[in-house]
Amino acid sequence: MERMVPTFNKPKVELHVHLDACIRPETLLYFAKKRHLQIPGDSVESLLESIVCTNPGSLSHFLSKFHIYMPIVAGDREAVKRIAYEFVEMKAKEGVIYVEVRYCPHLFANSKVDPIPWGQEGGDLTPEEVVNLVNEGLKEGEKDFTIKVRSILCCLRHMPDWSLEIVELCKKHRKDSVVAIDLAGDESLQSETSPAIFKAYEEAARCGVHRTVHAGEAGPPSVVKEAVETLQAERIGHGYHTLQDPALYTRLLKMNMHFEMCPWSSYITGACDPDFTKHPLIQLKRDKANYSLSTDGPLPFGTTLEKDYAIAKKHMGFSDEDFMRVNINAARSSFLPDEEKQELLRKLYNAYGITDL
Repeated sequence: MERMVPTFNKPKVELHVHLDACIRPETLLYFAKKRHLQIPGDSVESLLESIVCTNPGSLSHFLSKFHIYMPIVAGDREAVKRIAYEFVEMKAKEGVIYVEVRYCPHLFANSKVDPIPWGQEGGDLTPEEVVNLVNEGLKEGEKDFTIKVRSILCCLRHMPDWSLEIVELCKKHRKDSVVAIDLAGDESLQSETSPAIFKAYEEAARCGVHRTVHAGEAGPPSVVKEAVETLQAERIGHGYHTLQDPALYTRLLKMNMHFEMCPWSSYITGACDPDFTKHPLIQLKRDKANYSLSTDGPLPFGTTLEKDYAIAKKHMGFSDEDFMRVNINAARSSFLPDEEKQELLRKLYNAYGITDL
């Protein structure tokens, strides 16, 4: 059987991908058996049928899929470290040389102090230990697969009480893999952002912790404006609806704001017109905006980085030069220290055979 040639067969950088959306189905089956848990199906195929979203829906429907499989691994130390390690292996196989992976530590924990919303009985795995386990898995993966990985810790809009602990974890581990804080969750469900989240982001900015925010995915441009003005976001996760406010969009272009774009994800969550030829990415490409391409999460989306690149090429007219610009944008907008960022850029320039773009 003839092997397919990748759409863009050069080193890549990925900035927007969730660890809890990158779990191998085989790993889920292993821990379900180990922990004697009932799951939908007893094979990879049947498990994926219940988890993977295949048609456009809503962000809320997509997020409901996590309730199906996260109870299988939450609270299990072996599982948390293994998921992090296997994530690095997955990205290395996709040709990624630098990736920032994000997750909410509380969703992998099950301590009595910070109970997870999966209905499990409280255990003793705390959010801080989760960060330590993820860091261990990422570092072992870096060593084995020759790839650089950093992590971002997520606050959740519907669980604001976790936010202050999360920013403290960012501060504590900022020299140990963690490079930023994020705000995730369905922005369309909250009429206003919690004061606890504002306080966490204020503390992050005060301490020099980098900041990105999911905004303008399910919510209106006003959420993007709040992310930039109040939460002091340095990058916007998704941000598709920003284009509905031309003045805001123009302002962010002038600011060189980075948009973390995920084409297939935006199709499945109903964030954008299902016709990819009308996707906001086309406008961003035309305007030479600062943006990158990411998967968001292979497991529930049923996607790969190759799939997102293929969509951009087939439906949005992306060329190799566009893809090189995408990855250089990502490297420049990464949350690495300046010296490491310049090293990453040099690797890309050498691989692309260019001096700048």
